[in-house]
Amino acid sequence: MEVFWFIPTHGDGRYLGTREGARAVTLQYCRQIAEAADNLGYEGVLIPTGKSCEDPWIVASSLISATTRLKFLVAVRPGLISPTNAARMTATLDRFSGGRLLVNVVTGGDPVELEGDGLFLPHGERYALTDEFLQIWRQELEGRDVDFTGRYLSVKGGKLLYPPVQKPYPPLYFGGSSDAALEVAADHVDVFLTWGEPPEQVAEKIGRMRKLAEAKGRSLRFGIRLHVIVRETEEAAWQAADQLIAHLDEETIAAAQEIFARMDSVGQRRMTDLHKGDRSKLVVSPNLWAGIGLVRGGAGTALVGSAEQVAERIREYQALGIETFILSGYPHLEEAYRVAELLFPRLGIEKPAGAGDRAFISPFGEVIANNKIPEHRVSLSSR
Repeated sequence: MEVFWFIPTHGDGRYLGTREGARAVTLQYCRQIAEAADNLGYEGVLIPTGKSCEDPWIVASSLISATTRLKFLVAVRPGLISPTNAARMTATLDRFSGGRLLVNVVTGGDPVELEGDGLFLPHGERYALTDEFLQIWRQELEGRDVDFTGRYLSVKGGKLLYPPVQKPYPPLYFGGSSDAALEVAADHVDVFLTWGEPPEQVAEKIGRMRKLAEAKGRSLRFGIRLHVIVRETEEAAWQAADQLIAHLDEETIAAAQEIFARMDSVGQRRMTDLHKGDRSKLVVSPNLWAGIGLVRGGAGTALVGSAEQVAERIREYQALGIETFILSGYPHLEEAYRVAELLFPRLGIEKPAGAGDRAFISPFGEVIANNKIPEHRVSLSSR
């Protein structure tokens, strides 16, 4: 099992759907979160993409020097950038980070946003373009000379001069729920991602993807994208969930749902169908809460409960074949610590070496020489 965290480049805060308690996106804040994730033992961080986000490649580049072991899952957007330029960016960031780049292939599911970026292809054709994009991208990073003529993309004499650290290229991550998306995943990617659907739906999707990949002589790993609201008790966790949407009114929810309805993303439709914008239908599976999806596109569910309950739900997904858990929580800095402190010991995840194995804390907040602290007053940091 590997656990990732999230860099909220679209903004952060204590509540959803309101400016109250909101935090601006700054380099300093993103660095704080990245440094915390690096120190706490997260395997990597997902950096989101889209019109409302800061550019993920620039963000990742800005955070390399602030971290030592953290991996960066960065989005590449077929149709918005050429595959040869994307290959050069991939190789450069992989080299400069010492092999810490992971690539998230995002085809996009909002036609209005895509048109604003100059892409006017319908859903199925976007995935056909993605297939051509990845053929070129992979060949270049494998060190081959590329001559390619497709329906959407053509390259003559393509060649990458400076190779990546990871061979043959940084691992490809990809999520999608449509037939077209699954075919692309079966042909190209290394890790197939799903949003946080109920376990039975995730099991069905994994089973289907395995069969498609096996038919092409390939095997895949699997990951899931979830929010987490974990507390010392179940009651406290559900109170935190209620507090997160305490400022949401029906007008805000309706406006968000109208935007989601225009999207041609099958995955987004599956997320919306879990609750259909109805506050009374937010618990969609044991400890799985869809309240975030009332106003947030994409990943809209959270595991809510005590540390024991959330760890048990994670183990259930792991038993289905999920290896990578991409988690997040509001606000992301504080929740990075809370998740690591409460969940990691129950999941067998240890802090990296040198990350601060032992801490002495006086109950009176005083600084006392270590050898003067009585044994009953010593608190060891959890691992």
